[in-house]
Amino acid sequence: MNKLTFKALVTGAAITLGTSAMAAECIAPANPGGGWDFTCRQIGKILFDIGEVDSPVQVTNMAGAGGGLAFSHVVTERSSDADLIIAASSATTTRLAQNAYGGATADQVRFVGAIGADPGVIVVAADSPFQTLNDLVDAVLADPSSVAFAGGSAVGGFDHLKPLQILKAAGLEDITQVKYIGVDGGADAITQTIGGFTQAMTGDMSEIVGFVQSGDVRVLAVLTEERVPGFEDIPTAIEQGYDVVAVNWRGLYVPLDISDEEFQVWADRLAAVAASDAWQQAMMDNGLAPFTKVGGDFQSWIDGVVASTEELSREIGVIQ
Repeated sequence: MNKLTFKALVTGAAITLGTSAMAAECIAPANPGGGWDFTCRQIGKILFDIGEVDSPVQVTNMAGAGGGLAFSHVVTERSSDADLIIAASSATTTRLAQNAYGGATADQVRFVGAIGADPGVIVVAADSPFQTLNDLVDAVLADPSSVAFAGGSAVGGFDHLKPLQILKAAGLEDITQVKYIGVDGGADAITQTIGGFTQAMTGDMSEIVGFVQSGDVRVLAVLTEERVPGFEDIPTAIEQGYDVVAVNWRGLYVPLDISDEEFQVWADRLAAVAASDAWQQAMMDNGLAPFTKVGGDFQSWIDGVVASTEELSREIGVIQ
């Protein structure tokens, strides 16, 4: 049975059941079990549970090219499908900004919203001489070679970009001088820092919670607009004079050619999920912090994120 025949049968079944529209579909651009899959399944379930959609949201896993396969599918085959949503995160916009999707660009879709995030953090060992983010920044400005950052992403990845944004905001003109060591995940980056092999770690809050509770590390800054619930003693970078927000947000994009009205429907639905008790519990259960931006506000924010990521990536030679 081909795809068109199957879709026709589904449509016929929906009409028979008296529903007014096709069931919504969420594409998770990865295999089951990861962050994008979590986004589709949790948001999809809550949308139905709170009555924002008339039938359960179908989840389709479409792994490949770090999200590039799904992106291409949406752009080339589903560009006007108003029943389609696609899970996205900071990795999506970073890869688009760095031309990792074979020439695809962020303006080929519409980013509808984010409703949770894993906050970025800058961390040092508990016995580090750096007591504040300013101490660390001053050391790098005085001698960039004296501080090495460990992170769980490759050079040019999101973990690498976090301290670069801070140091650029601090006035460092040549950010290629910043020493960064990419290792296999946040746990390894923490181990490198606790062991004294690097002076700081750049990563996400979810990666360091256990180390914070054990007293092995000191968190110099959380890269959110406001302090994170449950970790109110950790100051933001903004409070310390650096206008930097770097979070691994969890959200959605939609096809480019849907109408403004259809775009707003998804924005409103996502806002309803964000306000639900079920989503508050899901965030708590999965180590996410509140981070709600939907509709045009989110799209504008994404445009700025992509532009700044492109600029930083060019400066460090990841793209030309």
